[in-house]
Amino acid sequence: MKRLSLLFAAIIAAVSISAQVTKIYKGNSSYVGDILYTWDGKKLYQGNTTYVGSILYTWDGKKLYNGNTTYVGNVLYTYDGGKIYKGNSSYVGDILYTWDGKHLYQGNTTYVGNMLYTIGGKKLYKGNSTYVGDIAFTIDGVIHPILLAVIGMI
Repeated sequence: MKRLSLLFAAIIAAVSISAQVTKIYKGNSSYVGDILYTWDGKKLYQGNTTYVGSILYTWDGKKLYNGNTTYVGNVLYTYDGGKIYKGNSSYVGDILYTWDGKHLYQGNTTYVGNMLYTIGGKKLYKGNSTYVGDIAFTIDGVIHPILLAVIGMI
């Protein structure tokens, strides 16, 4: 009986961990009414929901798809760990964004003039800033760099 209880507790813990989601808020807010997106690690949803009808994008670990699909015709971006490519490409001429772990840049560069966003703690700032007035989004968990390109452009 004790083994069964431990197994049940482990299953509940695993489900709770896998069910954790990240909320993306408008600006410098953490108010529930300002939730713009919900990210579960594989799907980006519109608003404060994980309802299938609210799926905007699907992530498979390398490619971001439009909607609730992994059909190759719906590939928006391909990510290789530092570069974000247009569509299903990995050609250098198709690099849209570069990620250095803290900043998202326009194109195949890490030039400060091409910096679109800076991550600082739970905040996503516009450009090369950490000024409170430049906060574009507040993020209450982990978010993948490819989503920075998407949420910043939505």
